[in-house]
Amino acid sequence: MKILSITAGAAGMYCGSCSRDNALAVELLARGHDVTLLPLYTPTNPDETNVSRNRVLFGGISIYLQQSMALFRKTPRFLDRLWDSPAVIGAFASRSLSTDPKLLGDLMISMLEGDRGVLRKEFEKLLEWVADEPVPDVINLPNSLLISLAAPLRAALQRPIVCTLQGEDLFLDGLVEPYRSRAMDLIRRQVGDIDRFIAVSDFYVPVMAKLLAIPESRISVVPLGINMNGYEKRRAAGDLFRVGYFARIAPEKGLHALAEAYAHLRKRTGDVSGIRFEAAGYLGRADAPYLERVKRQLESAGLLGEFTYHGAVDRDGKLAFLKTLDVLSVPAPYDEPKGVFLLEAMACGVPVVQPRRGAFTEIVEKTGGGVLVAPDNPAALGEALFELWQDRAKAAALGERGFHGVRAHYSVAHSADRFLDVCERVL
Repeated sequence: MKILSITAGAAGMYCGSCSRDNALAVELLARGHDVTLLPLYTPTNPDETNVSRNRVLFGGISIYLQQSMALFRKTPRFLDRLWDSPAVIGAFASRSLSTDPKLLGDLMISMLEGDRGVLRKEFEKLLEWVADEPVPDVINLPNSLLISLAAPLRAALQRPIVCTLQGEDLFLDGLVEPYRSRAMDLIRRQVGDIDRFIAVSDFYVPVMAKLLAIPESRISVVPLGINMNGYEKRRAAGDLFRVGYFARIAPEKGLHALAEAYAHLRKRTGDVSGIRFEAAGYLGRADAPYLERVKRQLESAGLLGEFTYHGAVDRDGKLAFLKTLDVLSVPAPYDEPKGVFLLEAMACGVPVVQPRRGAFTEIVEKTGGGVLVAPDNPAALGEALFELWQDRAKAAALGERGFHGVRAHYSVAHSADRFLDVCERVL
């Protein structure tokens, strides 16, 4: 099968969505399918072999210039090639991410207006590129924020289009008005351009069906899957007990809540040694003050000396980090539709403690690899951590169940099977 799969770059950071897109492409290529993985905005940065094209369409610099200044909407292609180079985009993107809600809102509306909006030239570049490529059997869009690509691609290629739903509700909810309402209206108008939607969890089907006015009957579930190569069962570290966090360092992932839960744990354990709080994950410049606040929070509890931030680790560093943990928790204060970090921890035999919300409930119940607690309740989270510290046999049993459960339900091979089923249906 020939598959054109579009993926959205994340300005140099390790991104769960583009890692998922890349892992799925790697698995499909290994099975002999002809997959073209095309980055938009910026080059992608998965933590395993990158199989995306060395070409970026809708380059982040181009769309910023065109959004900001009308002059750049008419520049010739040879000039555009200067700032559309993946090397140039990669050099600037991670240092120049804007958090201006007006600029983000304007860009989002321009993308959703498609070839009728100010980014018309970028849609023309896409169709010029497509014209020189083999015609695919099916086209896969990475999220509904790029739904405006569907109509021009369908007109040019006459092929079915599927669209993955994998977390864009958080971005939409973060838009200020009137941009949010306008974006929602534009997406809903274009739902009919998609042959099939793909949700990454059962939880996410009714959420996105309601949000974007998609009939649930038009949404299939292709669960997340990770490449199990390199994931090995952790070994107990003697008397040490390490509470871990592995996700982006940002308020929406809940490091501050875990810090509060860790303080509760330490009150319950009393003055004993051998307990540590370990964190790793991407830290953007805008969130550096947030990490400092978390450190001050721990310092005020007299626990800063037990905390270590290991930075943004690559794949080898991730595997090594996870195997040092005794338990992992990422208590995101919203209904997370994915939770790849849970799969990665459980693939190493590390039990998890999570709020009962979003896809966390589904993953923990399906694998049996963790404990669920009341959401937005750091004390309940801390109590569950204390129980696993106190009962190492229970922690080991949960880790064992998770180790086998994630392989049974959340391998990338399983995801590829389900994805191919969807493609065959739309064909």
